[in-house]
Amino acid sequence: MGDVLEKLIGFSLVLLLPFVIVGGGVFTLFAVGALFEAADHPHELRGRIDGLFRRPPPEARLAGPEHYYRPYWSGRG
Repeated sequence: MGDVLEKLIGFSLVLLLPFVIVGGGVFTLFAVGALFEAADHPHELRGRIDGLFRRPPPEARLAGPEHYYRPYWSGRG
């Protein structure tokens, strides 16, 4: 039983370790790219951070029955 468990752990280590290394490398590249982007355009970074705290725009409302385009939409214009 111990031999089987040892082989299973060894196989999973060999299988997962390259994925972890490559995933870490890709994550590092994206992080460095984001840092360079922020260093090149600090005003855009400030705008993005401010945008996180802005309220979303209000939801659209339907036009009432007295709206000036309503007759045109219904074909009565």
